[in-house]
Amino acid sequence: MKTITAYQPVMSTAEPFLFMGDEIGILLVHGFTGTPKEMRTMGEYFAAQGYTVLGIRLPGHATQPEDMVRMRWGDWLQAVEDGYHLLHSAGRKVFIMGLSMGGILTLTASSRLPVQGAVAMSTPYSLPDDPRLPYLKYLAPFVPTVAKGPSDWHDQAMRLEQAEYPYNPTRAIVELCDLLEVMRQSLPKIQTPVLLVHSRQDASITPENMQRIYDALGSTDKSMFWLEQSGHVITRDQERQRVFEAALAFVRRLA
Repeated sequence: MKTITAYQPVMSTAEPFLFMGDEIGILLVHGFTGTPKEMRTMGEYFAAQGYTVLGIRLPGHATQPEDMVRMRWGDWLQAVEDGYHLLHSAGRKVFIMGLSMGGILTLTASSRLPVQGAVAMSTPYSLPDDPRLPYLKYLAPFVPTVAKGPSDWHDQAMRLEQAEYPYNPTRAIVELCDLLEVMRQSLPKIQTPVLLVHSRQDASITPENMQRIYDALGSTDKSMFWLEQSGHVITRDQERQRVFEAALAFVRRLA
């Protein structure tokens, strides 16, 4: 007998969003276990500049953590490609911007699609060393979840409003590791302009990850932008305005 999974509505305030604007399209991609909400403030900022903005919801996110277990890295990448084609087919020149795993997806998609530019924020080159990583696929049925690390937020008011899953599904971490390998293979193939943004206070993805990505990029138009007083979720933390302004300058230079 076939088991049908019960429908789970999208978490309140975590819905995908679309702001209609001019011929420049900004595609925003949230992070692992995160939701479109962590990109919405950035989306509102770009919409106020007159751009068209689409904030997608990655499959398995913003509902319940168990939904991530069914997803594979290709599902997440296809969602980004779908977002690109939605904007491009409507006549927009597309920039992709992603946070954390959204940055991984941004860079990977940029090696495959003719985007105008890519902004990868708080993006890992690899996950922190952990002796369990090679065995997670086999451990997942017995250890289905992995606790998240301590908070590194600087803006506590924004932290309290954050919408995300409270833990990491182990099976989804396996897919994240596979996706990282795909990204690393893609970096030398990227020819589009790239802006990398990272905080030196990021406790989840250490700052040297940005340098490793930068060194591996095939693009000759690449730059790094450092923050000093933010945690991992830089699109909502204390220096978010600096992030938005750096990304806007990047778009204006290329658009």
